[in-house]
Amino acid sequence: MSMKRVLSGIQPSGRLHIGNLVGALQNWVKLQDQYECYYFIADWHALTSQYADTSRLKEYVRDVLVNCLAAGLDPGKSTVFAQSRVPEHAELHVLLSMITPLPWLERVPTYKEKQSEVKGRDLNTYGFLGYPLLQSADILVYKADYVPVGVDQMPHLEITREIGRRFNHFYGNVFPEPEALLTDFPKVVGTDGRKMSKTYDNCIFLSDSPEEVERKIRTMTTDPQRIKRTDRGDPALSPVFHLHRVFSAKEEQDEVAEGCRTAAIGCIDCKKILIRNLFRLLEPIWEKRDTLLQKPAMLEDIVESGSAKARETASQTMHEAREAIGLGLPC
Repeated sequence: MSMKRVLSGIQPSGRLHIGNLVGALQNWVKLQDQYECYYFIADWHALTSQYADTSRLKEYVRDVLVNCLAAGLDPGKSTVFAQSRVPEHAELHVLLSMITPLPWLERVPTYKEKQSEVKGRDLNTYGFLGYPLLQSADILVYKADYVPVGVDQMPHLEITREIGRRFNHFYGNVFPEPEALLTDFPKVVGTDGRKMSKTYDNCIFLSDSPEEVERKIRTMTTDPQRIKRTDRGDPALSPVFHLHRVFSAKEEQDEVAEGCRTAAIGCIDCKKILIRNLFRLLEPIWEKRDTLLQKPAMLEDIVESGSAKARETASQTMHEAREAIGLGLPC
């Protein structure tokens, strides 16, 4: 029996951070031993909001690739490729745009949310509005069985299912309906207590040096109630403790929480434990990153071979889609 197919991608809209690591990459690594996995660098998607300045796009593409490999993705198990090297994504996007009602795109929750969230950029473009449609093409062109998503991302998958159904209704049964591979993505707070995001400039990046990581943790705010070392605190109010919940063992979390409530430990001690646990996680990744960055030809070969394999799969799907629609010269 053939393995079920999983599809997921990540935008090179900036350097990857520890939230991306625990929210996506670690999960991808686990899935590659259970499914036929296609993982792509979504460079076209990065243009939907960052079209005006592409000066660092190649740098960010390389950062995504290197971090994926350093986190444990194996090109021998997973197909790792760049979206822009598989033009079938764009072709299917065009065909789907002919049948997709405009209100379907306008109702996607993130459309208005991001317009109000992202400042200093004009997002009144079709590319931004059509982001979910391109995402649908990404999924459908591989006839993916599963897409790993969090609950908040379900509307994006649902519109993909609706668009696939609409295509099949008009032209015949070409696309299966992808199912959600629901994943509990941990919320990773940034150095300012908000959700870790490149938009907020509050990230601990996978490419940060050990010194940078330590500096960022040491300067994080903690419980505002703890003015003096002897003041008792509430760990729930501390962004540092929120990171402990993701990166520290349960026993250490309990010890840190109790130490905070009783003032048995100070905030500096609390941060030292977190730094130690982050280093334990990041040191193997830093080591692999350093090795990979010394091998640009190998990185290019991985993307090129992965993109060739992805294109072979996508071209088969597009042949079926063209035939179903009736495109091309009659025989």
